[in-house]
Amino acid sequence: MTSLKALGASALVFLFVASMAAAQQAPTVRIRGQIQAVDGSMLTIKARDGSTMNVKLADSPRIVAMIKASVADIKQGEFIGVTAMPQPDGSLKAIGLNIFMDSQRGVVPAKFFPWDREPGSTMTNADVESTVASVDGQVIMVKYPDGEKKVIVPTNTPIVSYVPGTMSDIKPGAMMIIMAAQKSPDGSLTTPAINVGRDGAVPPM
Repeated sequence: MTSLKALGASALVFLFVASMAAAQQAPTVRIRGQIQAVDGSMLTIKARDGSTMNVKLADSPRIVAMIKASVADIKQGEFIGVTAMPQPDGSLKAIGLNIFMDSQRGVVPAKFFPWDREPGSTMTNADVESTVASVDGQVIMVKYPDGEKKVIVPTNTPIVSYVPGTMSDIKPGAMMIIMAAQKSPDGSLTTPAINVGRDGAVPPM
């Protein structure tokens, strides 16, 4: 009887740990689109594929606004994120670029990795080593802990700077990106953070 009780207790512990692990590994969804409506903490978003999604903002959400910037705002030592298409010579051709706030350094991982903006696209979060003009556009050398990349930034590349955001930025018509909305078993979506364009800025990532 004692062994059966012990077995039962072990099973309960296992189920508890398994359920906790499942909760911690809840699937996440990246959402790009335009805010259509705001009702308290509930957002109605038209995603880039044309579908409509309802996403609830978590309590005290982290809001980051994006404002339009230019290549002239990119200085040596800046921490930037480059959305790009790899080129045959190993360089990257930027299709979007964002300039991080100093407070995001060390929070946003500095690395090179696959990205889902376009098929085959990549993301590089790195420090600017140098930037010079060329016939193909601005050439930026960036460095991250595991390596460095040469980035060609064509003149038509959309560029934004991150700035602190507020709930006033969350409004119909604003373009946004949610990096990791949490999907519950019932299919509902909640996000603890949102990046939103201010004054017509469009997230380039």
